[in-house]
Amino acid sequence: PRGFREGETKAAIREPGDLNARKANPSARNGTEALWRSAFKLRVRERRPPGGNTVRKHLIRTSAILALLLTSACGGTQSTATTSPASTCVNASAPHRAYVVVQHLSGTSVQRCVGFTADTIDGQTLMDQSKIQFETQTFSFGKAACQIDNEPAQFTKCVAAGQPYWSLWVQTNSKWASAQTGYTDVKLRDKEAVGWHYVQPTDPSPAPPPLANP
Repeated sequence: PRGFREGETKAAIREPGDLNARKANPSARNGTEALWRSAFKLRVRERRPPGGNTVRKHLIRTSAILALLLTSACGGTQSTATTSPASTCVNASAPHRAYVVVQHLSGTSVQRCVGFTADTIDGQTLMDQSKIQFETQTFSFGKAACQIDNEPAQFTKCVAAGQPYWSLWVQTNSKWASAQTGYTDVKLRDKEAVGWHYVQPTDPSPAPPPLANP
């Protein structure tokens, strides 16, 4: 090893945990380390981390932040936003409400709400204001629904033989009944509904769509 030049001072060698390296006193260092280890073990047994309440609060805060990060990263449970029917109604400020319920062949369904001020609302006005996509064709018995909410996706003939069709229902007093007229002639009062269910022609007893949920 190279010698020390004139004016240089030999630096004390520090070791991990050596609190007395400046004095380079092994016995003092060993005594300090023993006291430190003893105090540390006592705090661990008493569930008091070194540093007292300040460190404990820091650990708690860090743990809470970590838990939030893990929840977000893992796609934690999120609350689903809900809205009242009144806020989703067309003409929501009107005193009365009528509903359109559409159930697809797959079983999925949609509902729309329309507010009105008169005693009744007719089926044509209800469908027009509901914003549900639909196409109809006029027959001798009145208008028939060819497509509702884009089902079927395509058609060349409305109400074709041997193909699924839209059955029409009217809900009053929280019960469905098969419509006895075309939808344009239906008159609804407050909290009543028009229902459509896309069904197979082989179904001998088509079921109504789900009840409207005011």
